[in-house]
Amino acid sequence: MLLVASLAACTSSGKTEPPAPTTESHPPSGPVPAGLERFYGQSLSWADCAPYATSEDARSAFQAKDIQCARLTVPLDYAKPAGDTITLGLLRHKATGERIGSLVVNPGGPGASGMVAAAGLVKPVTSTGLGKRFDLVGFDPRGIGASQPAIHCLTDQERDADRADDSETDGSPAGVLKQEAQEKDFAAKCAQRTEDGTGMLANVGTRDVAKDLDVLRSVLGDEKLTYLGYSYGTRIGAAYAEAFPRNVRAMVLDGAVDPEQDAVESLVAQGQGFGTAFTQFAKWCTAQQDCALGGDAGGAVKAFQDLTRPLIDFPVPVGDGRKLSYEDATTGVIQALYQESLWDTLNTGLNELKQQRGATLEKLADVYNERDSTGKYGTTQDAFTAVRCVDDPRVTDPQVILKAQEEYVKVAPFLDDGRPASAARDACAFWPVPNTSEPHVPNVEGLAKTLVISTTNDPATPYQAGVNLAKGLKGALLTYEGTQHTVFLQGVKCVDEAGADYLVDGTLPPDGKRCTGQ
Repeated sequence: MLLVASLAACTSSGKTEPPAPTTESHPPSGPVPAGLERFYGQSLSWADCAPYATSEDARSAFQAKDIQCARLTVPLDYAKPAGDTITLGLLRHKATGERIGSLVVNPGGPGASGMVAAAGLVKPVTSTGLGKRFDLVGFDPRGIGASQPAIHCLTDQERDADRADDSETDGSPAGVLKQEAQEKDFAAKCAQRTEDGTGMLANVGTRDVAKDLDVLRSVLGDEKLTYLGYSYGTRIGAAYAEAFPRNVRAMVLDGAVDPEQDAVESLVAQGQGFGTAFTQFAKWCTAQQDCALGGDAGGAVKAFQDLTRPLIDFPVPVGDGRKLSYEDATTGVIQALYQESLWDTLNTGLNELKQQRGATLEKLADVYNERDSTGKYGTTQDAFTAVRCVDDPRVTDPQVILKAQEEYVKVAPFLDDGRPASAARDACAFWPVPNTSEPHVPNVEGLAKTLVISTTNDPATPYQAGVNLAKGLKGALLTYEGTQHTVFLQGVKCVDEAGADYLVDGTLPPDGKRCTGQ
């Protein structure tokens, strides 16, 4: 989520005239699976991006200079290519020099907009020289953003109410029953409110996004794919590498999802990442004169708990009619832990909370939840759940759930709310369709060398996940020593140069290469 927000901030603030509309068509490029010829050889009509904007972030991002947007048609169900179709939103910034091909971008989530991410990358891509050699292309995966139909589960009012309700984390028997009723209701609403219902939900996972990506590769005129995936976008990259290993030209995967971890292992590993990031924040904060957590880093967790736990029973006003709940306060903190540049803002928010004010932490939580200034939510949170529920086997054993919750607060003690752990099953346990993928080491025989970038103190996707993904793909690993989630094309010269050299001419960094600073 933060990645999308930070990339969008890089776009031009002034409206520019879009390039003239164009329609491009050519024969399919590279291998074409049987029965999919009409999709692989379709034409694209590129035009102004404004009609594709579905959020404030998108409207701002789509003011970037020299971008165009289009729609790609793909099968709803690849097992039935003659059946119903859906469309994906695309955004492109054309190469300004000798073109190698397209650099296709996905920012992760799952549920984040690749169109918004690509628009935000126009300036950094141009500054590295990648903009001369590649068309920069972002796509909104099926069910997300400008793609149609979009996953839709909760209304804006229901989402606000859900965020304000802290009772759903109550681990008592009554609390578990209440939470599971809410999770069942959420799953049912996703099926009821999403166009094509269970048909769409059954085919929204990474398995199908990887197939869409191969259609996109062909339609863009590229015999082989050049891909940049951040965060959960690394799982899309790994799925594509397994499904189409000989169709890959180059692939940079930054902020990796561990290919072997199941949903429970991933949750605990991510908790450890946030626990480490909070420790780093606390060390920084307690060295500041105005640290909201005091001057002792060793006491920062207790100070944080003392500050936030009262919100469970006594939420504080934020100034727009809403109140800051415990859930929103901790969500806002997690949002700020994604990047060191937000630590000042986080400290400000915690100092405000000491004064019984919650505006800054609520704003951080709004960014995480993709809520704009009018109260409208983007599709990310609904899509996040829909994708995860078909990408991993469901977890239904109460003992496994309890153990995961207990392990989570051990590795991220600042998020321990002081109440008994809950054995409540989540929405995926009640999902109306089965999972279509599961964690595993990908089989990538014939795959070109890939580059995985992993950050030592990444709060969301721990460093070891990158090590494991690089090993699974038999690719190279570039280490960045820092505390943030993802790093490529974000101003770290050492990383940007290594990634750009690989994407342009295939030159991988030396084994054991490490980058620090800016």
